[in-house]
Amino acid sequence: MSFSVFIRPLEVNDAKISYKWRNNKLIWEFTEFKPTKNITRAIENEWLKNALTVKNDHRFAICLKETGEYIGNVQLLNVKNQSANFHLFIGNTKFWGMGLGKEATKLVLFYGFNVLDLCNVMLKVHKEHIAAQRLYERIGFQVVNDRDVFIKMMLTKKYYKALLKIKGVDLTNARKAVLMSD
Repeated sequence: MSFSVFIRPLEVNDAKISYKWRNNKLIWEFTEFKPTKNITRAIENEWLKNALTVKNDHRFAICLKETGEYIGNVQLLNVKNQSANFHLFIGNTKFWGMGLGKEATKLVLFYGFNVLDLCNVMLKVHKEHIAAQRLYERIGFQVVNDRDVFIKMMLTKKYYKALLKIKGVDLTNARKAVLMSD
């Protein structure tokens, strides 16, 4: 499988772009947490400085392979007991609907299951965000609770590996598309 994006560790310098996304109401329409005030570059810079020090969080920038342009974030947060919480957003709205979020999701799952040795990955998705629900279901996430506004979904390593085998997916290029810092 060939990827048109790569992921790299998020950097404080990314705040010069991401602060603009934080002020776009479209991006936060289906999210659980929304900014309560205008986010300046300084606020975003400080937030990133603090967020990047959390040891159990793995935050990545999603970048276009062709140009290196930073277009969004994908994260595995609160990693403990071989479990993590997944978060994704494409901040540059001109890249919505192009399948880049799906690619970034596959890359971070590769990282989570193969590098971090996670056993499961959890996420929450808004009931009205049908496109995201379909994306996660196609990747293999399964609903574990749909009684709230946010549906909880989970993907286990065992199911992930079984799906890859059934689909005959070759992820040899995934390692190259996940740029890990030492």
